[in-house]
Amino acid sequence: MKDVHIAVGVLAIACNSVAAVWGAWCWSRGVSSVSFWRVLRAGQAVIVLQAALGGVLVLMGHKPPSLHVIYGLLPLLVSFIAEQLRIASAQMVLDSQGFESAAAVGELPEEEQRAVVQTIVRREVGVMTLAAFVIVVLLARAAGTA
Repeated sequence: MKDVHIAVGVLAIACNSVAAVWGAWCWSRGVSSVSFWRVLRAGQAVIVLQAALGGVLVLMGHKPPSLHVIYGLLPLLVSFIAEQLRIASAQMVLDSQGFESAAAVGELPEEEQRAVVQTIVRREVGVMTLAAFVIVVLLARAAGTA
């Protein structure tokens, strides 16, 4: 079971590293990529699996160092907080550009609507990319304290 936990940990670091690098590239170019979101979501799913496996190991009597547990669980918290910031980023963009609601954006010409949407997506990608970088660091620290 411990070997599975290690293998899933390596997969979690790999998925989140790919998401971080791919997201940084997308963000820097202002490109929207469905594959970025898929890799990011896969990385988040692997983090949940990794934490669950760690919990099973603890229930089976394995005693990991406290720092390992902290660094292993923090990625879940970082992911949750990043999702909240991602959700709020649309409203932040609308507020910064003086729109009362998304409906007000719908009254703009199509090209201006597209520009607002691109700004929102770019901010969302930036938030989630930064979270993926932080998650990679935390997972690497968790691996180093095992």
